Amino acid sequence: MARRIFAGFLLLLALDSFAREPIKSPPPPIQAKIVRARDLGIPFEGIPGELNAITDVPGVEVGYTTLISGEGKLEVGKGPVRTGVTAILPRGHASLNDPVYAGFVSLNGNGEMTGTAWIEESGFLEGPIIITNTHSVGVARDAVIAWRVKHGAADSTGYWWSLPVVAETWDGWLNDINGFHVKPEDVWHALDTAHGGAIEEGSVGGGTGMICYEFKGGNGTASRKIGIRVSKDAPPRSFVVGVFLQANFGRRPQLIIAGVPVGQKIPGEVYKQESGSCIAVVATDAPLLPNQLKRLARRVSLGLARTGTISGNGSGDLFIAFSTANPNVAGPDQITHDVQTIPNDLMDPLFAGVVQATEEAVVNALIDNRSMTGRDNHRVEALPHDRLREIMKRFR
Repeated sequence: MARRIFAGFLLLLALDSFAREPIKSPPPPIQAKIVRARDLGIPFEGIPGELNAITDVPGVEVGYTTLISGEGKLEVGKGPVRTGVTAILPRGHASLNDPVYAGFVSLNGNGEMTGTAWIEESGFLEGPIIITNTHSVGVARDAVIAWRVKHGAADSTGYWWSLPVVAETWDGWLNDINGFHVKPEDVWHALDTAHGGAIEEGSVGGGTGMICYEFKGGNGTASRKIGIRVSKDAPPRSFVVGVFLQANFGRRPQLIIAGVPVGQKIPGEVYKQESGSCIAVVATDAPLLPNQLKRLARRVSLGLARTGTISGNGSGDLFIAFSTANPNVAGPDQITHDVQTIPNDLMDPLFAGVVQATEEAVVNALIDNRSMTGRDNHRVEALPHDRLREIMKRFR
């Protein structure tokens, strides 16, 4: 019988022990991380936020459901199961009916992110973002609609309708992906338990079965404090940019960490060709318009490139950015709204923050992680910390 782990506290993915009883109550805030990139002394540019996470952007909440059960030979419909769901609420539970300005970019379109046609058309993200495995997009999309119906009301014009944003990457090397183990209640749990504060990384939520640079991949996050000033003498105005990504891309020899060709120094192979993807979510409290947020999302590609990826043909690299500024501007209860925005000429610090946070988020996904054995005893090793330290010392 499949057992489910609902994330909310630290997972210890032991070699052959993956089953736990389901946890259905909201977890307490995370008090400690396993190890993150900065704990190993890896240098990064920029000043991180207090948590160095997307939740440094006020109001943003993240929730997980992690599904891990079974071992050994694949039996479709039974397992082994190594998958899950991630939920990101832009304004948290308190403002589900207050859309945020958003922009979407596809670096390589071999993937799926539902609801983006309306984001491109309207400039608004209306609801949460869900990230899961490739073959669970449909059930996740339907589950979000059901959850919104239960927790909300018709929009201000009286219509019941929703075009949820649900994105995916493929976890079929470790997971019984054709067993359709993600159920509506798993999506609801991720949404219900989403919270601010510290969040887990690595093999949790939608990132559970993911592989990055042929090491164990999954979820990573980072943030940057941004100061924007109009002149040298003027005091800066402070903002935050946060990046969250589901990392499931890249070949081993491509991996670069802080300029060091780490992947070339640790031989190993999982795939014969690139067959992964990256979903990235950028959040900021800087007041930006949809076209500016599209520009922000596009800079994710530069952060990924710093880690070595070429965004191969089989990689679905889809990015979305949103701003929590300008509340209530979507309401049709008045004819006009006053909106704040930052001039394009002052956006460079925000661009730099996205690039820097993206690079660090990828490395966090690799370092704050553990090795995993999945279907048919496929095993993916975590990036070895001691070996990484040796390599970084040699090059620096």
